[in-house]
Formats: sequence, C-alpha cells, structure tokens
Amino acid sequence: MPRTSRTRSESGLYHVILRGNGKQLLFESDEDRVRILSLLRDKTQADIISVIAWCLMSNHIHLLLDDPQDNLSHAMHALATAYARHFNDVSGRVGAVFQGRFTSVPIKDERQLLRAVRYIHDNPEKAGIASAREYRWSSYKEYLSGARLISDELVLGLIGGREHFEEFSRSERYSGYYVRSGKRVSDDDVLLAARSVLGNVAPTGLKELPKAERDDALRALRQAGLTCKQIERLTGIGASIISRVTAH
Repeated sequence: MPRTSRTRSESGLYHVILRGNGKQLLFESDEDRVRILSLLRDKTQADIISVIAWCLMSNHIHLLLDDPQDNLSHAMHALATAYARHFNDVSGRVGAVFQGRFTSVPIKDERQLLRAVRYIHDNPEKAGIASAREYRWSSYKEYLSGARLISDELVLGLIGGREHFEEFSRSERYSGYYVRSGKRVSDDDVLLAARSVLGNVAPTGLKELPKAERDDALRALRQAGLTCKQIERLTGIGASIISRVTAH
C-alpha cells in the first residue's frame, strides 16, 4: 500500500515525533543524548530549519520545528540515519532504530503552537519521571536561561518575554493538547483527546447541542480515534446513535 503524503503546514511549523522501533530505547547513555542533540543542530541548520522546542524521552523524541523551505523530510531522514548509525555502532546491535516514518503534526495557529510547547515540556512529568523544570533533557531550561539549540524568539514574543515563561508553563490556559500516537485512543487518554477536539464544549454537553452540531462533534471524535463505546461513556449518547451518525 503506498504511503500517504505528509500534510504540509501553511505556517511552516510542525510538532514532530520520532519513535523507537518496537518501542525500543533510543538512548543507553547521556553521551547518546548529547550526540543526537548535536546531530539535530547540524541537520536542521543544514536545511534552514529552526528548533523551537525539544524533549528526549526514553523511547521517543518530541520536536517543534519551523521549516520555512519545506525541508523537513530531508532533515529528519538525515537525523534518523546518522543517529541510527551511531547507536548501532556503540551498542553493537543491528537493524532499524526508529519506527518507520516520523509523525508530523502541522501547527495551524499561535494557540496550538503554545499548547504544543507546553505538551512537549510536560512529557516527563506526565510519564512520572520529573517535573518539566527538573528534567534535564528538554528545552525548558533553555527558555529559562537562554537559548543554545533552540530559537526562542517566537514563543517568548507570544508570552511577553522570558520572565513570563514559568507562568506560561503553569497556566491551565495552554494545557489540554493531545497527539494521537496509535490507531486507537487509550482509555487513559480519552478525556484529553475529547477536550482537544471539543474545545470549551463539555462531552456531556453534546446531548444539548442542535442535532447538526452534535453530529459534527460525534464525527470529529470518531475521526480523532475514539471508539463508539468510549464516546458513549463520555457523552451519555447511545452507541447505536453514535454508530449511525459516524458511519458516513
């Protein structure tokens, strides 16, 4: 089956996720982490891409990138290839290090941009590893003390400067961002996924919407990966209605 083409971002901004093949660990030492950051700097600079935010987790990597010349695929392929060569050399393993093609989520507006920055920096805390401020392997501290790898002007300009970064990082206003990581949304992420689709509309409030709006919302939830049963539990709308509405 041919690959679907990557959706281009009109803004040039993307939330990129690279995952370990079969959820394998991507790093065995801090030297590995330093190495991929060095490669990230080299490959993005070569393709005129700016790094807006980053976070290294054990088996996946989050990046927020500004790609004004549509060089993203080339840069990410170069990064993955160079790091896989390094990792296999030092670990003695063979085979693919990364899982297929990277995920790229187009950033449509300033609000989504800021929510994505929050999401990326909050990953270690969500995983129960450390708070965003304490975690060593993300761009959070660059935003606090000055950029090394990242270009921080865009985000700092939107939030009013570096002195407001920690306030921004605690604000509920920019929480609730969700990125689907598989074919199905896990039960743990159902409410977060629904909120990202519905915005300020509570899932239980769908029953009170006019039928056309309700049906559009139900279809959007299904397109986001929620099952009929998950939507039924969230909204109180019967699974048979959800199935009928979302069948087309």
